[in-house]
Amino acid sequence: MKNPRLPAFIRVKKSVLIFTNLCILISCSKSPEMSLSEIEAVRAAGANDLIEKTVHRPKTSNNFAVGKTGGTFNDVIMGDPKSFNMLVAEKDGETAGVISPLVQYLADYDVVERRWKGNIADFEIKIDEENDKLDVIYTIRSDAYWSFYGNAKPKVKITSDDVIFWYDEIQGDEDCGSSAYNAQFMPMDDGSSERITIEKIDDASFVFHFPKIVAEPILSTNMNFGPRFLYKAAKDAGGVDAVKNLFTVATNPKELPSCGPYFLVEYKPGQRLLYKRNPDFWEKDAAGENHYYPEERVLQIIGDRNTSYLLFKQGKIEAYSFMPEQLEEAVSNAKNTLTPDGKIIEEVAGAELKSGYTVFNADGSMDASFWSFNQNPKNKDEPFYEWFCKKEFRQAMSCLLNRERIISQTYRGLGEPKYSFFPEVNKYYNEDIILQYRYSHSFAQKLLEKAGFSKHDDGFLYDEKGRKVEFDLTFNSSATILSDIGQIITDECKKEGITVTARPTDFQKLVDQLLSTYDWQTILIGLSGGSIFPTQGSNVWVSDGNLHLWNPLQKTPATEWEARIDELYHTAQCIVDYDKAKPYWDEYQKIILEQCPIVYLIRSRSFFGLQNRWNMTNVYYDNLSGAETGYIYLK
Repeated sequence: MKNPRLPAFIRVKKSVLIFTNLCILISCSKSPEMSLSEIEAVRAAGANDLIEKTVHRPKTSNNFAVGKTGGTFNDVIMGDPKSFNMLVAEKDGETAGVISPLVQYLADYDVVERRWKGNIADFEIKIDEENDKLDVIYTIRSDAYWSFYGNAKPKVKITSDDVIFWYDEIQGDEDCGSSAYNAQFMPMDDGSSERITIEKIDDASFVFHFPKIVAEPILSTNMNFGPRFLYKAAKDAGGVDAVKNLFTVATNPKELPSCGPYFLVEYKPGQRLLYKRNPDFWEKDAAGENHYYPEERVLQIIGDRNTSYLLFKQGKIEAYSFMPEQLEEAVSNAKNTLTPDGKIIEEVAGAELKSGYTVFNADGSMDASFWSFNQNPKNKDEPFYEWFCKKEFRQAMSCLLNRERIISQTYRGLGEPKYSFFPEVNKYYNEDIILQYRYSHSFAQKLLEKAGFSKHDDGFLYDEKGRKVEFDLTFNSSATILSDIGQIITDECKKEGITVTARPTDFQKLVDQLLSTYDWQTILIGLSGGSIFPTQGSNVWVSDGNLHLWNPLQKTPATEWEARIDELYHTAQCIVDYDKAKPYWDEYQKIILEQCPIVYLIRSRSFFGLQNRWNMTNVYYDNLSGAETGYIYLK
C-alpha cells in the first residue's frame, strides 16, 4: 500500500505485489455487539459527521502552481531499514520506503488522464499482428544521471546498460530471488514458456521483445533499477551474495548514488534519516526547477503510532494518517484552510495562517487486507491441511467473518465490506460479480456439514476423522487492528465450536514464514500494489508465483481451479480488445470469489492531516494516488 504521508516517489510498477502492513494500524476499545441494522445506522451517522468536517480534494488535474524552494519536511518511519540495497527492498517495506527517493521507474501511470506516460524514459510500442509479436522501445532521458551528494564523485549518465543489467542479471537471475523473476516468462500456446527478452539498441535505447502480444506491455516492463557500475562490480567479485550485501546499513549514506529527487545523507539507527535535495533531478516545474521544493526531509524512526500522533499534534511532523479512534479529537481541533469541497479559504489564505493543521478524507481504499489458509503440501500431515483444502471449509470461514462488526468495533464505522475482487477503478470491475459467502452462521453450518464436519455434545466441531477443529491465526504483532480483528474472528468461530489461537508475530518473521518456511496455518495480512490493472499480481494469482500465498511456486497447478485461473490469466493478458477479454476476466473473478483462497476484509476510509505552514494549492488526497505532496512548498 502507498504511504499517504510521503510524496508519490514509487511509481506504478510491473505486475508484482509485495507484503504490507495495513495503512491504518489501530487499537480501539470494544463496542457492545449490535444488530446489523443498528451497526449500519451508527456507521452512516458517524462517518457522515466526520466527513462533513474534513476536506475532500481528490486529484483531478496535473497542473501545479510554481512553488518556492526551502524548508524541512519532517516525517516518521515505523522502523529501521534492513539495508540500503534495492534487491533487499523488494521484501522489506522500511527499506523500500527509505531508498524510494533515490530511484526512478521507467514509466508512470497518470491516474488523472488514466494512461501511461514516460518517466525517466520515453517509450514506444510496436505491434506485429501478423506474427503475434510485440516490442516496447524505451529511450532514457538525456538529463538522467546517477549523482552523488555534494558532487563527491562525478555524476554518471544513466544508460540502457543499467536497465539491461538489472533485468537480466538481477531480476532475471533466479539465484537473486527477485519477486520479478517469474513475471519475465510467458506461457505459449504449445505449453512451453518463453521469456520476455531485452536488447540494447544504443546507449540510450533498449527494447523488450514479447513472444506474444499483451494488453498492458508497459505494466509488464515498468521497473526501477540500480546503478550497473556498482552492482555489476559486486556481482563479478562475489556473486549473488555480494549483490545482496552491497549497501548495508553500515554504508555511509553519502556514498549512495541517486537518480531521484533527494540524496540520503545521514542515518542514525533508531533515531532518524536525513535527505537533501538533488539539484541534478530531471523532473522540473513550469519554471524549470526541481519541483520537490523542501530543501531537506527528515524521517524520524518512531516505532509507535501514538507517539507519531503526539508529534503531529505538537507540529513536529508535517503529515499524519489518522487512526479511527483519533479522528474525533483530530477533527475537532483542526483549523482547515480549505472548504469541505477542497477550495482554499480566501480569508485564511490572506491571513497566512500557519498554525494548526488541515484534515483531508478519501473514499474507501482500493486495497483490503485478507484472511488466507495454508494449503501447502509441505504440511500435508497436519489436520489443518485437509480442512483448508476443502472449498466448503474456506467458504464457511468467509461466512463466519463478521465484517460489519469489524467495521463498527475497529474502524469506528469508517469502512465498508470488501465483497468484490477487482476495485471499481479497474476497467474489468463487474458490479454483478460479488462474494456469495457473507456473514451467516446458518450458511456456515450447512457448508461445514457438507464438508464432513459436525458439532459434538461437548460443543466443539470435529472433522469426519474425529479430530477437533482448531488452528492458529497469525498476524503482524505491531498491527493492533489485526489483533482486534483476530479477536472478532476467534469469537465468531467459537460460536461454531472452532478454536482459533491468535499468533501475533514479528512482521519480518511472518514474511519468512510465507516465503520460505511455510509453517503457518491461517494469516491476516495485506498486499501492496493495488489492482488498477487486472494483471497486477502475477506473482500472487498465478500458481507458480512466489506470493501465491496458500501454495506458492507450484511446478504444475495443484487443483483444477488453479489451472483454470492460470489459463484465464495468461489468455486474457494477451487480449487487447476489451469486449473479447472481458469474459475471461469475469470468469477469473468468479472463480477466486467462489474458491475463497483468501477472504477479503474491509475497505477502510482514510484521513490525512497536513500542517498549515505548507501551502495547500498543490495538495490532493484520494484513494487512488494517496497524498499528492510532490509539489508542496512552504507558505
